[in-house]
Amino acid sequence: MLNETASSTEDRPALRSSVRHIPSENNAQRDELRQIVMSVLVIERDVTPNDDRQVNESLLPLGIDGRLSASFEGRLLFDSEEAYDKLDKVLKPMNMLALFREENGKHVIHVVSGRVHAGERSATVNILLAIATFFSVLLVGASIAVGEIDRTDPALAQQVYENLLINLWRGLPYALSIMLILGAHELGHYFAARHHKVAVTLPYFIPAPFISLFGTYGAFIQLREPMRNRKVLLDVGASGPLFGLLFAIPIVFIGLATSPVAPPEPGGMLEGNSLLYALAKTMVFGRFLPDGQVDVTINQLATAGWVGLLITGLNLLPIGQLDGGHILYSLIGNRARWLYYPIIVALIILTLRFTEAWLLWLALLFLFGRMYAAPLDMITKLDPRRQFIAVLSMVVFAVTVVPIPFTFLSEGGNNLQTQGVMLTLGLVVGLRAFQNFRLRGRRR
Repeated sequence: MLNETASSTEDRPALRSSVRHIPSENNAQRDELRQIVMSVLVIERDVTPNDDRQVNESLLPLGIDGRLSASFEGRLLFDSEEAYDKLDKVLKPMNMLALFREENGKHVIHVVSGRVHAGERSATVNILLAIATFFSVLLVGASIAVGEIDRTDPALAQQVYENLLINLWRGLPYALSIMLILGAHELGHYFAARHHKVAVTLPYFIPAPFISLFGTYGAFIQLREPMRNRKVLLDVGASGPLFGLLFAIPIVFIGLATSPVAPPEPGGMLEGNSLLYALAKTMVFGRFLPDGQVDVTINQLATAGWVGLLITGLNLLPIGQLDGGHILYSLIGNRARWLYYPIIVALIILTLRFTEAWLLWLALLFLFGRMYAAPLDMITKLDPRRQFIAVLSMVVFAVTVVPIPFTFLSEGGNNLQTQGVMLTLGLVVGLRAFQNFRLRGRRR
């Protein structure tokens, strides 16, 4: 889940300079804002508009005009949610919004000129990407089907392989399952956002027919305006992985129950074990696999379920604009940033010691790992029910994360994966360069 306009400016100094103050001679407007804010805040101090510290810590969400009209420090008269709703109703007709922050034990209200007005977007791109992704995963599913057929009828497998396009229907179990898991994940985000009246796009599926073993790099939605408070951030962030998991788990169990057990095939690939996946195999087969002699040869359904668990674990990494980053930020606020370097170091160790597959995620975290979706109201804390959901989500991360996603049993397969990873890294670097180009354009 990415944020078009809901990310903080923290850790991106280039954006801080875009925060501008209304000239000090506009005292009439400042006095008017003071009277408005006094309805919800006992004002102890007017924060001077020339205080650079205030500009750096205001965490203005992207997409907002960036003109700081006034700031006031004091103590809220009543509950922060109620105070924000009351203040927002007055500021909305003025094309202004409030940022609620806690600084040095005090409540601070920043009044910003320029609200986010998210226009309508055509669903054409979403539909085209969904179709392309379905074809992409259908191609992967058909390839898996060839391997399944080869175990019992090599001649038919060769015939299917040579006419793969007209046999794409054989990949429907994988394609439908993976699209169901990804779709449920993203629609969980979508409906949670719509429930809270947050402007959000439909899911963007990412096809990858030739540079990914799975036919896709997942899907995402874009939040088109900042979220109101931490409760909204938690609901939107956690709904996706938890809802997707409701479909991934039964698909894993059904797939494993219908998959054969055999010695690992030379030239094949062994999927990595998460705690949840290892438990599922133990429950289905009555023993832990692989046991040194045999392993389950997963079919299309089991493959789709495993990929669903893998994607869930990756999305719940507690960093940046990943779902786990949103969840942790909603729970502990700005302290979530402390995990950035430990996670980066851990991924570097995994990459150097075990598998280069983490190179892609290192690149993505380089792009998005230090950007967080700072809500407008950072004073309102999570209620006990949402605190439980946040902790549960971190437990889900612990049981679904796969430290070593897969192991190739042949040098050729490993080289193929290297090529895919490097192609993807090239795309990520290009995206980073494009981001920097856009930011330079904004500063001009």
